[in-house]
Amino acid sequence: MWGSCGWESQLLETGFLAIFLCPVWSLSQVPRCCPPSLICIWTFRWLIVRIMLGAGLIKIRGDKCWRDLTCMDYHYETQPVPNPVSYYLHRSPWWIHRFETLSNHFIELIVPFFTFMGRRMRIVNGVIQILFQVVLIISGNLSFLNWLTIVPSLACFDDASLGFLFRSGSGAKKAVLEIQNEDATGRTPEPNKGMLIRRVVNVSLGVLIGYLSIPVVMNLLSSTQVMNTSFDPLRIVNTYGAFGSITKERTEVIFQGTLSQDPKDPEAIWEEYQFLCKPGDIYRQPCLISPYHYRLDWLMWFAAFQTYEQSEWVIHIAGRLLANDTAVLSLLDHNPFQGGDPPRWVRGEHFRYKFSKPGTDSAAQGKWWLRKRIGAYFPPLDLEGLRGYFQSRNWPHPHIRRKRN
Repeated sequence: MWGSCGWESQLLETGFLAIFLCPVWSLSQVPRCCPPSLICIWTFRWLIVRIMLGAGLIKIRGDKCWRDLTCMDYHYETQPVPNPVSYYLHRSPWWIHRFETLSNHFIELIVPFFTFMGRRMRIVNGVIQILFQVVLIISGNLSFLNWLTIVPSLACFDDASLGFLFRSGSGAKKAVLEIQNEDATGRTPEPNKGMLIRRVVNVSLGVLIGYLSIPVVMNLLSSTQVMNTSFDPLRIVNTYGAFGSITKERTEVIFQGTLSQDPKDPEAIWEEYQFLCKPGDIYRQPCLISPYHYRLDWLMWFAAFQTYEQSEWVIHIAGRLLANDTAVLSLLDHNPFQGGDPPRWVRGEHFRYKFSKPGTDSAAQGKWWLRKRIGAYFPPLDLEGLRGYFQSRNWPHPHIRRKRN
């Protein structure tokens, strides 16, 4: 599951390009022999251009709400893992949501071209992209994606524009100024064998990135654009995109367990498991986890608008919960059967969730969410009943451990 999300391919690509920023043999903060090649800097600039254009184009070609400027009416409430700020931003006036959507289109579809319009416009692009990512970090839990996207945005700046970050007379700043002075006066050292090899490597990198970018550019130009896809097995140059479609309602799968012998008994007490961050308990404040990522919580968001037949791993989790499996329980926030026997039955219930409205009785009672049952997501299951299901998929059958008196 690790490579199934776009930000992981982006991490691989960013990490690959970063290899060529540093000299091989020197640990100096500002190596004189081999400063970062302009080719390498431009590969990072090309990366941020592709990230933003991919995200912008998939939106325009995707959900109608991006074109009629209504997507932000839903996004804060229905995004994978909202945070506390999302709760309040969701209640912003409609005209603010329209402005947010227009701004998103401008930043993702227009601003990236500033990269090719000279130094000043490139710096403007860098500033806007970083501020945009900061806004996204504040407004939702998109794991390390936004923090990672800031990295190639830094390539839009040069030494002069970043000089204010260093104290006057500091070693790094002094070394950079000396190198720039040598370049201006033509007193650069004669290239040695290592420097020549590095130049060959840099040129080869530029050719490789250019060649691997061909299918990526073709995908961006295509009316059937796909997002978060790699066209080479090493994921060196990828195509990106996010939120091409927006869910208009938030639904959640809630795992419940009972110790009752008969799951159909109307007197059976069903207790809920709570995940680390995803909505469950309506009184629990949305969490703030960025730049960290709870993969299971994120996958449960996908499972909620699919069926358990499409997300069979949900049944696998149910089986592990029936056995009080410590590996799965470590991914949860609350196990209602901790310290006692595991549940005899586990079921999945499907609920529709909405943010409560600030200033109402529900909010005054401490409710962050309002929810309404849709129906059963999967029926009550016990370990013995799952035996054949697990065997047919070559899954090891969970071994139940009950507390001894």
